[in-house]
Amino acid sequence: MDWYSIVKFLHIVSATLWVGGGFVLFLLGMIAERAGNIDDKLQAVRASGQLGGRFFAPMSMLTLLFGLVMCGFWVGFSDLWIIIGLVGYATTFSIGMFIFKPTGERMAAMIATEGVTPSLLAIGQRMMSTARFDYAVMLVIVADMVLKPTADDIGILAGMVLVLVAGAMLAFGGSRRLVPSAA
Repeated sequence: MDWYSIVKFLHIVSATLWVGGGFVLFLLGMIAERAGNIDDKLQAVRASGQLGGRFFAPMSMLTLLFGLVMCGFWVGFSDLWIIIGLVGYATTFSIGMFIFKPTGERMAAMIATEGVTPSLLAIGQRMMSTARFDYAVMLVIVADMVLKPTADDIGILAGMVLVLVAGAMLAFGGSRRLVPSAA
């Protein structure tokens, strides 16, 4: 076994934990949203907030670190798929740090002081909408890492753009609204 294989393995493991773990929380939130279950939705939001800085941020940073090591020592930084991956990473990391983290913290503070309010639910809904786009970006990153497109791979690149457009439409095109039940 060579060093490249070890670093690549660590890159894939950290990416799997980061993307897969986040997807499970996203899926739990979607299931709760579709069922109209506010308590389960808030539990998914709380878990996201609790794990964001302790788990998801470190896993995403390790994914980046191992990827940069592979590029620095073996692959280089000039291939289109590397550039797409880095731009995708920067996008999803920024969404996590500048939207999910502060929003989760604000929601936790609101729950502690005000309980579940319509404004809290609206914030949670916006966070869930943003998560839809974030996972479209994640899907493009995963496809990019596996398919390694070049500028000649117009079909793959067009597919990636379509996934981003679909993610943006799902994220910002309207969705079900959670409201407290009367029961």
